[in-house]
Amino acid sequence: MKKIIALLTLFITVVIISACGDEGESAEKLTTDDVIKAFQDAGLEAEEPKEMTKDDCGMAPMKADEGVRFFIPSLGEDSGGRILTYSDQADLEEMKEYYDSMGEESAMLFSWTMKKDNVLVQINGDLEEDKYNEYKEALNSIGK
Repeated sequence: MKKIIALLTLFITVVIISACGDEGESAEKLTTDDVIKAFQDAGLEAEEPKEMTKDDCGMAPMKADEGVRFFIPSLGEDSGGRILTYSDQADLEEMKEYYDSMGEESAMLFSWTMKKDNVLVQINGDLEEDKYNEYKEALNSIGK
């Protein structure tokens, strides 16, 4: 009987600790690997992911916690996208606005952007809209 009570107590403690977590925090933070996997699992091109360097950021502010560049070979050489993770939601929103406003200023600078939780994805604007929607759907499917 003591073993059953001890096991029950342990079980209840684990459940309570698991449920508490950080207040105001959503589920576990997404990673760049989660996004690459979601794209690839959906049959989308997300080839040769590599950690971004300052040179990959161009003129954009470097506010991301982590950044990965990936390629979409069907768009041509050196074309693809970026996956950026943020611990600060305001920084994510600022960067999304930065990329979106560049496209509004010049069609040549247009790129697709999408976000989910702590992740911002930016993809070359030459990608067809229906294909962009497939990437967006794959991103939004993470955790479902």
